[in-house]
Amino acid sequence: MEKLRKHGLTVQSILNTEDHKLGELIYPVGFWKTKVKYIKQTTAVLQREYGGDIPDSVAGLVSLPGVGPKMAHLAMSIAWKQVSGIGVDTHVHRIANRLGWTRTKAKNPEETRRALEEWLPRDLWSEINWLLVGFGQQLCLPTGPMCSLCLAQHRCPSAHRVSPAKRPKAGSPCSPKSLSHHRASSPQPPNALGSLSPPTPSRGIKEEPPPSPTTDTPRKRTRGATRKHLEENSASKPAQS
Repeated sequence: MEKLRKHGLTVQSILNTEDHKLGELIYPVGFWKTKVKYIKQTTAVLQREYGGDIPDSVAGLVSLPGVGPKMAHLAMSIAWKQVSGIGVDTHVHRIANRLGWTRTKAKNPEETRRALEEWLPRDLWSEINWLLVGFGQQLCLPTGPMCSLCLAQHRCPSAHRVSPAKRPKAGSPCSPKSLSHHRASSPQPPNALGSLSPPTPSRGIKEEPPPSPTTDTPRKRTRGATRKHLEENSASKPAQS
């Protein structure tokens, strides 16, 4: 959007822009080639039928090429300051179903939108998209959601079930390093003699055995030292007749 604004984000400017240049401006957005086509087609419709403006109704907005219900409701809220419905994209659809906010599992975003609008107060309709989209991009991911970092993990019925094989990130309260550090810093329970048990060595670290008296001094060195000691003692004694 910043590059488009710098280039000139007006109906006439977009119409005068070549497709390859428009593609460079919006790249690397997903499906950028298809969106270039939709942008040019929609811009032509806006100039021809709406005097360079945008429709002021959901029906008019969804009639534009590439515009679906989600974007139509967002446009009504942002451009026209009218709450016409909840903008449900893939993130809102996924998270609402994981949280159990729909009576039955919704198959697509439109089913989720209708289910949410049945019970969610209307004054919250314009907020839910902004709240859940970023949350879905950062924590409640499509695969491998970061449940161990989520503040709702103890209330969410889907927590730790969607992708159980996913290991938590380093620094997470449930990460292996955090757990091992917690165990290492916690005192061990007393044994039968009343003293503390020795700490358990960390996993992967081999504990060295205590030194053994028989292995500290090699046998040859001991034998040599003994022979030298005997020779010195015999030399110091007077010779017997």
